Amino acid sequence: MFTHWLRHNIVATWLLTIIRVYLGYQWITGGWGKITGGFDAGGFLTGAIAKASGDHPAVQTWFANFLENFALPNVKLFNILVPWGEFLVGLGLILGTFTTFAVLMGIVMNFAFLMAGTVSTNAQMLVLEIFIVVAGFNAGRIGLDYFVIPYIRRMFGYGDRAER
Repeated sequence: MFTHWLRHNIVATWLLTIIRVYLGYQWITGGWGKITGGFDAGGFLTGAIAKASGDHPAVQTWFANFLENFALPNVKLFNILVPWGEFLVGLGLILGTFTTFAVLMGIVMNFAFLMAGTVSTNAQMLVLEIFIVVAGFNAGRIGLDYFVIPYIRRMFGYGDRAER
């Protein structure tokens, strides 16, 4: 019943828009700050790897191995992916364009930051992002998805399905 409300109710549409824009603002400002301020993920990655040791490690061994053997050697790639990923997720959420995809990419980043031992606002953002995923199209109805999604459905021949 709650999922039906999230997916179809106009009040839910407005609440989801507020949540979506809030999350978008968080992502876009974080990304823009990294883009314009000079971002180096090396320190973060090294710190996360260090959190995998001790009596109560905050980072699981398998994730620390991934960070040490893939992310750290390719830190220049992550120096581009992280800030631009954050910025583009924020832009998509604020504009309501490809909302579901944008929020799914935000969820991926939030989980990566959490697995790297950084709680911060990641857990709160994850909870809000789940509401947007569950709401589906209704989360982007007040946004460019209102125009983009029906166009894409028609382009791929799925236009009649939404009306049935």
